[in-house]
Amino acid sequence: GMFICPHTGVALTALNKLRNSGVIGSSERVVVVSTAHGLKFADSKIDYHSGNIPGIGRYANPPVSVKADFGSVMDVLKDFLL
Repeated sequence: GMFICPHTGVALTALNKLRNSGVIGSSERVVVVSTAHGLKFADSKIDYHSGNIPGIGRYANPPVSVKADFGSVMDVLKDFLL
């Protein structure tokens, strides 16, 4: 996934709604400019995915602690993907 800022997420959602409602035609091209980066909101991302924000988290991917070596990371990825 992309590590976008919340503002860009709002812009992408608005784009989807405008396209779905027909305001933006299927043959039209649209550019959504993202001028911020998700790193400014790292604490919010961590809180969301850790379940620390009451009432939200439908798409959360809980963090997984992994030893800092390639084999351990690959083992976790294999378990997750299979």
